Amino acid sequence: MLLHDFDNRFYESGYACICGVDEAGRGPLAGPVYAAAVILPQGKIIPGLDDSKKLTEKKRDALYGIIIRDALAYNIAQATAAEIDSLNILAASMLAMRRAISGLGIKPDLALVDGNTDPKPGIPAATVVGGDAKSACIAAASVLAKVARDRCLAELDRIYPQYAFAKHKGYATKLHYEMLDTHGPCEEHRETFLVKWRAAKGV
Repeated sequence: MLLHDFDNRFYESGYACICGVDEAGRGPLAGPVYAAAVILPQGKIIPGLDDSKKLTEKKRDALYGIIIRDALAYNIAQATAAEIDSLNILAASMLAMRRAISGLGIKPDLALVDGNTDPKPGIPAATVVGGDAKSACIAAASVLAKVARDRCLAELDRIYPQYAFAKHKGYATKLHYEMLDTHGPCEEHRETFLVKWRAAKGV
């Protein structure tokens, strides 16, 4: 099934405006978690669109511009490292999704949400496990969220060059742990993700 065919089934069932929602960055030790919401024109085919995890960085960057150009509406939002520590990563991801949906310039009457957790955005929502590989609007949201987060980490790399954020994007790589061992965490690190590291280091 083509990605837009999945979305069209919801239009054919009576919905007039559907947004796709996805997040990026649940797993890293540092940086915000991002979410995006995208409303594509009904039946819109964007060549090469797919789950952002299956695409190269170059392809994601190219699609980012196309999605923003062609979308009826889109919004990108985040929850900060501090909010992740305060709420927990799942709740912070849901918060970022609600922010993404609520910031759309057009109010959808259905949100297709990647995963199995309803963020309760105040409009009808349908969760779709593996949705970024099934739905065009969720795939588009996955690309926007991923590219936006990667660009955020590139900016954090300029602010905190000692951590090499541009290389590992905040994920728990050997290099990242080496930088933590040398410099300790900064305010962009998620303290709740560093419990085992602190215990191992006795700090």
